[in-house]
Amino acid sequence: MSAKKAIATTKAPGAVGPYSQAILSGDLLFLSGQLPINPQTGTMPEGDIRDRVHQIFANIKAVAESAGASLDDVVKVTVFLADISDFAAVNEVYAQYFSTPYPARSAVQVAALPLKADVEIEAIMRIAE
Repeated sequence: MSAKKAIATTKAPGAVGPYSQAILSGDLLFLSGQLPINPQTGTMPEGDIRDRVHQIFANIKAVAESAGASLDDVVKVTVFLADISDFAAVNEVYAQYFSTPYPARSAVQVAALPLKADVEIEAIMRIAE
């Protein structure tokens, strides 16, 4: 049995480089950073950052479900922001997707993100085998 298995779905945007949407290793699912790309249109929502964060969580949910997981299985989240002043708006949307016990989380400002996105989120999940 392989130590790791690639997870992929067309219900989330494909990788924009040489990586997998997610890797399942044992009972841990490691999701690559998700950009706010609508998989049907290939574009990012315009307007408020909240719209883009909702799109990211739709993408995360789709990748998780393709591995038999859900957002309830998330144990760690990392949020990358082009502008840390967007943190409060991101946090507002984030709180709509998780309840106690909340996943562990880090949020950092970065110099730039792929495709000039203003937010990217990655997650680690623990799922039943």
